[in-house]
Amino acid sequence: MTAPLARLMDVTKSFAGLERPALDSITATINAGRLTGIVGPDGAGKTTMIRLLTGLVQPDSGAVEVLGADAKTNPGAVQAAIGYMPQRFGLYEDLSVQENLDLYADLQGLSETERQASFDRLLDFTDLKPFRERLAGKLSGGMKQKLGLACALLRRPRLLLLDEPSVGVDPVSRRELWAMVRALVDPETAIVWSTSYLDEAERCDETLLLTHGQLLYTGPPAGLTERVRGRIFRLHPAAAEKRSVLQALESDPAIADAVLQGDSIRVMTRPDASPQTRVLQGASPAAPRFEDAFVDRLGGSHAGPSPLGEAMRTIAASDAPVIEARGLTKRFGDFVAAQDITFQVRPGEVFGLLGPNGAGKSTTFKMLCGLLTPSGGEGHVAGFDLRRAAPMARSRLGYMAQKFSLYSELSVRQNLEFFAGIYGLKGAHRRSRIDTMLDVFELGALAHRNAGTLSLGFKQRLALASALLHEPEALFLDEPTSGVDPLARREFWSHINALVKKNVAVLVTTHFMEEAEYCDRISLIYRARLVAEGSPDALKAQVRGADLPDPTMEDAFIRLIERNDAQRDAA
Repeated sequence: MTAPLARLMDVTKSFAGLERPALDSITATINAGRLTGIVGPDGAGKTTMIRLLTGLVQPDSGAVEVLGADAKTNPGAVQAAIGYMPQRFGLYEDLSVQENLDLYADLQGLSETERQASFDRLLDFTDLKPFRERLAGKLSGGMKQKLGLACALLRRPRLLLLDEPSVGVDPVSRRELWAMVRALVDPETAIVWSTSYLDEAERCDETLLLTHGQLLYTGPPAGLTERVRGRIFRLHPAAAEKRSVLQALESDPAIADAVLQGDSIRVMTRPDASPQTRVLQGASPAAPRFEDAFVDRLGGSHAGPSPLGEAMRTIAASDAPVIEARGLTKRFGDFVAAQDITFQVRPGEVFGLLGPNGAGKSTTFKMLCGLLTPSGGEGHVAGFDLRRAAPMARSRLGYMAQKFSLYSELSVRQNLEFFAGIYGLKGAHRRSRIDTMLDVFELGALAHRNAGTLSLGFKQRLALASALLHEPEALFLDEPTSGVDPLARREFWSHINALVKKNVAVLVTTHFMEEAEYCDRISLIYRARLVAEGSPDALKAQVRGADLPDPTMEDAFIRLIERNDAQRDAA
């Protein structure tokens, strides 16, 4: 049997200020000829494990061996032999593609003969040859990741370590990146890919499943997924009732998990529950996913009905749209970032904006939030024109940014005080709303802690609490659950579902296709234009065929973009 290319032996690593070890007594192997996924949410220990394998971080106890070298006593030998792509874009944005390759070739000591052959090979492999003179900072997210991969592959390493390479990358670029990395696997090479996307775990040969520094599972992904086979079902309630049915399922002790999947509900029963339980009458069996198995391994989802519903006013029902884009257009000089975007979001509706990196969805989102002034067209929130009455429009919406946008050096309560002031809340009403948000989001015990010290899940709670202090009619969510574990995502969406029942209109952008399934309707934006609109199931139906009888949302996303490209080429 071939010896592993890397081993972690009873490794523990702690960092000052953290309540628990980043990794706790981890033993694992990385084998040649395999693509190994280190899988888990933010804070699980993925980056710590990757950095231990690079020799950049040393264990508190235990040992790390990489390609026969001790990573603690001989980190230089390890670093000279591996390829490493860090989580953050580690290249120089003010250098061109070629200049970045030249710099990394210098750092790795490649001769002129070696580097020219490597450059030609990697520029062809990544399809970056036409862009070799473009500044790295001007590349799309997917192209930046391809350049980072090229720099990590200059020496054809036997061990390639990729730390969350698909974060912030759209589904098209993510699929391209996966195909490229999969093509690198051979009997002498090991590739490690860390990710918080559980659908990516299913594409790996082996998985190391982490949470809170603990190793929950190691082995082929199917080994975990098979444990929930026979317990997964899909219900098909009437569209108007799906969120009420979901809420009932979340409260049923026989149900381990329930999530929206387009117009249906995906349900997992508990191991000791009868599949004939009353709430599943009329349900159809469904194939298990790795995420189902992960949620089951954590004991199931316990989201339950959100108390947020009791804390928010009910918006008056109306046929008038709460959020409306009419021919929205944005130009930056000669560049058109969004052109003639038109859609409406009604009260009590979740509307998704999807699109590849650089397509124009973020520009559209920012125009409707009042963060960008349109070059043409109109945007309206709660009846207010964003051109003529932007302050009034902004006072009627809540905004939760993709990156944690609160004040890290202020406490939880101070952040809430600050945003309450921005929204014009005063006196007893202001104090009442802050106390209510602290209670609803279970932040009371953390009220005096600095926001920057919170875990990602609690930062997310604080960001949503801050956006909802003034009981807005419209809620804007910019990739709201990036990096969080499935249980935190379910908790988050239980709050959103409670808001929907109060007739709040929700606009969400996401690269996470499972999250797109939670939307009532979706607009797909590509090359600055709206190219498709409909419910998740309607968009999937547009690409269904003999070669794709049961398309996923990711399949629909990619096929619709490919179809649009084909139509443009034929025109």
